[in-house]
Amino acid sequence: MQASFTHCTVLLNEAVEALHIQPDGHYIDATFGRGGHSRLILSHLSSVGRLTVFDKDPQAIEVAREIAAADARLSMRHEGFKALGELEPASADGILMDLGVSSPQLDDPARGFSFRHDGPLDMRMDPTRGMSVAEWLAEADISQMAEVIREYGEERFAQQIAKAIDRRRQERGPLRTTAELAEVVAGAVKTREPGKDPATRTFQAFRIFI
Repeated sequence: MQASFTHCTVLLNEAVEALHIQPDGHYIDATFGRGGHSRLILSHLSSVGRLTVFDKDPQAIEVAREIAAADARLSMRHEGFKALGELEPASADGILMDLGVSSPQLDDPARGFSFRHDGPLDMRMDPTRGMSVAEWLAEADISQMAEVIREYGEERFAQQIAKAIDRRRQERGPLRTTAELAEVVAGAVKTREPGKDPATRTFQAFRIFI
């Protein structure tokens, strides 16, 4: 059975108010998520207003599909916001982007986004496309891993973590789960930030990179 998650959109009204919505306008929600912003935008649009939404997450697209079935003003794209250029975004009256990982994604162990829940080491926004973190880590060399961890996680122990991952691969085989990665990182990070799990920056880096 698939787990059910409730997601509350943060700063919902503030974000939508900043768009200064014109009832007959065309707006883009480039990070649909669970549709909190999109529903509020639609409530401000007239019958001829339009909303185009993007998301790579299949679960998010299912929610968008349900809304679109009942409201012809919404059209959806199962793609990330990199595809915005195809729509000539300059012609839109407003674009909303809520960057980051949503709580339903972090709280679902099967998605592999968080070190707080053991699950497959995936982290893809769209699990049907591209390489998972586990697949990438099985092929990346130490310098590649260190670069990603340093650039996207701003982790000062990036080199030590990359070497620890490589050592773990040689001794016990490829990393497969979030718990395994968190354990390796914890062993490599000798200086801890108060109140922060040592795996925080590394997981952030891999989420952004993948």
